[in-house]
Amino acid sequence: MKWLLIGIVVLLAGCGTREPEVRTVRVEVPVLVPCKTKEVAVPPWAAAGLQKADSLEVKVRALLAERRQRIGYERELVAAVEACR
Repeated sequence: MKWLLIGIVVLLAGCGTREPEVRTVRVEVPVLVPCKTKEVAVPPWAAAGLQKADSLEVKVRALLAERRQRIGYERELVAAVEACR
């Protein structure tokens, strides 16, 4: 019994003399940040004002112009999305 008590005292004394280890740990966590880009304005579409009575040539020219407008608009949208990545 005496040896057991001495052993416990020695173990407790050993724990008390050791200083606590202080460590700095860096944890990298992704944080959502709101994306701030310039709003892409929707252009006035060329084919929006077409009438049923317009000639075929006018309709085709308006649709071709609108196609070019849409391609440019989509490029602006893609650029805005890419800026946020």
